[in-house]
Amino acid sequence: MNPLSDDVIAFLSAGTRTGKLGYVAADGRPLVAPIWFIVDGQQLVFNTGRDTAKGRALQRDSRVVICVDDQDPPFSFVQVQGTAELSENSDELLDTATRIGGRYMGAERADEFGRRNAVPGELVVRVTPTKVIKAFDIAE
Repeated sequence: MNPLSDDVIAFLSAGTRTGKLGYVAADGRPLVAPIWFIVDGQQLVFNTGRDTAKGRALQRDSRVVICVDDQDPPFSFVQVQGTAELSENSDELLDTATRIGGRYMGAERADEFGRRNAVPGELVVRVTPTKVIKAFDIAE
């Protein structure tokens, strides 16, 4: 495991930046999809449907990469390569869906989004880093 440093955690947790999740399709093609996520300790956590392209792919192959960038000058990014663990635990799902909803939709709508997304067929995905690449203030 390659731990997330304090500056990486701060960058990943700032504002409402989306992650870009890279994963492997059944036929070996690389795919990318945007995700809402939170940092939970040393893991990046997001939710997805078990029967979505992401959910099916992660059940087959746990290797992933998540890239998060700041698109405003002086530009920065963090890339987290890792392995995904999947859970359908309903309590964990409600907790993570509520926290993610709060991050992206605001505290006043966190419970609404948590309840909406914590339903049967949804997964909690916990990504444990194996490699972290960071570049801050690239254009300075």
